Amino acid sequence: MLNKKSKIIFIVLLIYILCFAFRGFEYFVLRTDQTFWGEAFIHKLVGIMIFYAVAKIYGMNLKDIGFEKNSVLRNLLKGLGFGLLVFTVAYIVEILILVIHNKFAMVQIYVSAYAIDGNIGNQTTLIFFIICIIGNIINVIMEEGLFRGLFLKMFEHKYSFIASAIISSGLFGIWHIMAPIRSYCDGMIGVSGLLANMIMLIITSGIIGFKFCILTKMTGSLYMSMSDHFVNNTIVNIFHVISDTGVDELQVVRIAVAQSLSFIVVLIYYMRNYKRRLEYEN
Repeated sequence: MLNKKSKIIFIVLLIYILCFAFRGFEYFVLRTDQTFWGEAFIHKLVGIMIFYAVAKIYGMNLKDIGFEKNSVLRNLLKGLGFGLLVFTVAYIVEILILVIHNKFAMVQIYVSAYAIDGNIGNQTTLIFFIICIIGNIINVIMEEGLFRGLFLKMFEHKYSFIASAIISSGLFGIWHIMAPIRSYCDGMIGVSGLLANMIMLIITSGIIGFKFCILTKMTGSLYMSMSDHFVNNTIVNIFHVISDTGVDELQVVRIAVAQSLSFIVVLIYYMRNYKRRLEYEN
């Protein structure tokens, strides 16, 4: 059924709009991330059901969209290790900046919820750590399964890998604009804040999404990108840098360092492998 290439864009956009509508409903109506759960997870569970159902309809199984059974543990550990490594560097940079300015106080471990204007909440009970971990597992299964799994595979029936990765990553970037839109509607930010946050999230999430596409292509499965994605989301909710004037004041710097370093390393590695493959073929 995917041989009808002219319909692939329409099908993907239809799936995307459906998932985006559920996301909007949870952000604006249910507001699960502002409750005890601290995580908007319902639309992600729905998203998992949607991409699984669509894959079945189009004759694909979970293996076809990246849930490969081989080397699962190895790729998961690679992603966890890689994510922890780049964020270790990022945290060191953040702490050094604070030390230089005589502002560093300590690091603390507790659960918070990410917000565009800074992390909120301070929970140290075990149940909140469990909820945070489970919520982020659901998140990476849904987002990697949809954007790097189903969408990337569908686009590659019509376009090259790079073009497919760019389109998928663009959709992934737009996926993240719901939070600033809600903040604007709630009166928490103005028009300039809305536009600035939307542009920032589209660009940064798009670049991160492109990196996940490359990881998926290089490993032949979603597991390394899933575990790297898990570290990206979880560590900022659990590991906090305290300064004399606030908490996680340089979080934007930390994330920028981690993601820039991560993207550069993955891109260099991919280009070297691509060059070697071309030389081997010639």
